[in-house]
Amino acid sequence: MKKLSARRRHPMAALVVLLLALAATGGLYAAFAPADEAKADDAAQSLAIEEGKRLYDVGCSSCHGAGGQGSSDGPSLVGVGAAAVDFQVGTGRMPMQQPGPQAPDKPAVYTQAEIDQLAAYIASLGPGPAQPNPSAYDPAEGNAAEGGELFRTNCSQCHNFTGQGGALTHGKEAPGLDDVDPRYIYEALLTGPQNMPSFPDSTLPEEQKQDIIAFLQEVNTSESENPGGFTLGGFGPVSEGLFAFTFGIGALIAVTVWVGARTAKARKS
Repeated sequence: MKKLSARRRHPMAALVVLLLALAATGGLYAAFAPADEAKADDAAQSLAIEEGKRLYDVGCSSCHGAGGQGSSDGPSLVGVGAAAVDFQVGTGRMPMQQPGPQAPDKPAVYTQAEIDQLAAYIASLGPGPAQPNPSAYDPAEGNAAEGGELFRTNCSQCHNFTGQGGALTHGKEAPGLDDVDPRYIYEALLTGPQNMPSFPDSTLPEEQKQDIIAFLQEVNTSESENPGGFTLGGFGPVSEGLFAFTFGIGALIAVTVWVGARTAKARKS
């Protein structure tokens, strides 16, 4: 008993007990872990990548290269991530119908299942932003007031004050955001398509992206009311001021002419 008690006081006793506990935990996990489910998930992912590569070779490789490395007709796709693929292909911007300064949105060519397969293949070429969970872009979870401030600070220079869109240089434009799926707004913020800067979570956290989406949903729904009267396209104070100035001065001139004509007629009579 004295020898056993002495061993318990040995400095290495605690380490030996810890190692034994870790070994027992690892053995139990290996015995009871759902290995079949993990293998099934790996097999499904491999199949999605394989099918995505087949779709890519047919519809995308002519511009972006056989391995996504890019060419003179299209940029590299290595590292763009699944979110960029879901946005570009889901909104119909890709594949492009013809070369131009900007890829316009149009009906999607691929089904959502095929888009997911393409996204899985492109994601396998290099790490990049993943497709977001639906909870990340749910407008009901965002703060529209906070989103309005963020939108006016970061987005209104191109998309105007309520997301109505606007012209850019060299034949490009910032599209309107009044009829865009919240998922695509989130992915556009995350990946920065075409001329738009990207806003990763390190720059614009997920909660703030959600706030912006909530603001756009608030100001662009048919039920939303504008306390200022006519929206005038929602282009902001410059267009509103120009409208008020032009029609206000025009009305004043018309009244002045009318008063002058009435006065002259009264004098003659």
